[in-house]
Amino acid sequence: MTGQTPPALAGAAKDRATVGGNAVRGVLLMFVSTFFFAAMHASIRHVAANIHPFEIAFFRSLFALVVVLPWFVHYGLAPLRTRRIGLHGLRAIFNVCAMLSFFYALTITPLSQVTALGFTAPIFATLLAALVLGEVVRLRRWSAIAIGFLGVLIILRPGLDVIGAGQLLTLFSSLVWACALLVIKTLSRTDASVTIISYMALLMIPLTAVPAAFVWHWPDGPQLFWLVLIGLLGGTGQFCMTEALRLADTAVVMPIDFCKLIWVAVLAYLAFGEVPDRFTWLGGTVVFASVLYITYRERRLTGRPTPLPPAS
Repeated sequence: MTGQTPPALAGAAKDRATVGGNAVRGVLLMFVSTFFFAAMHASIRHVAANIHPFEIAFFRSLFALVVVLPWFVHYGLAPLRTRRIGLHGLRAIFNVCAMLSFFYALTITPLSQVTALGFTAPIFATLLAALVLGEVVRLRRWSAIAIGFLGVLIILRPGLDVIGAGQLLTLFSSLVWACALLVIKTLSRTDASVTIISYMALLMIPLTAVPAAFVWHWPDGPQLFWLVLIGLLGGTGQFCMTEALRLADTAVVMPIDFCKLIWVAVLAYLAFGEVPDRFTWLGGTVVFASVLYITYRERRLTGRPTPLPPAS
């Protein structure tokens, strides 16, 4: 007996340590991304007092490009090689419609409600995958979908409270983003993630410039600062979330996404004096629990996770 660990066991232990370390880093990156997205939402609400949300969406797309520019420096034009430019264009159109709706909702609806309702995107994606793509969705996931929409009803309380335009715009944004998720699923069969993200970043700039032109207001110095900040927060949050999903399984990092609602509640209270009611917390928890279960079932049945809610 030499007391030495057999090479096979040592290698297995090293692999487990690597996986465990990646999972920890993935969770931390996901946690950081939730703060960036929450801060971006609060910044949008702040600057929207003087700048139209359509123009904010343009600057968010423009300055978020800074985050993907290093890819082009490193890889050149290689990320743009694709035979499915039409699908990339369709995905960008869906993204822009979802972003414009979501940003406008942020300016007229309590931030916590918008965030809680925004968790519904994967629920819509699963529903559309069954209805449009013919994917098999069995009783358990249908039940999770039904529970998710019950959470929506808890938040909206139809008949007991007026359902505002902001709530409807948020749900519309989630529905359109779900359409984008179906396109992403199709693109991911042939194109790399860097290609999908690069085309999104490049195409969204001209597409958001069109509606922004109709409401254009030249920003002054402080407003420009907030617009740059929104773009950097959104782009950095997107990067952190992408890295988190690369390092760890979706089932590991996705529960952390609920922290977004907590961050938003804190920032909304500090900046705007908003206090989320118990229905928002309860409904948001129900919606998010259903999304977690749908993700878990998707992972077990297909080996592919249901994508996370939109990285606004």
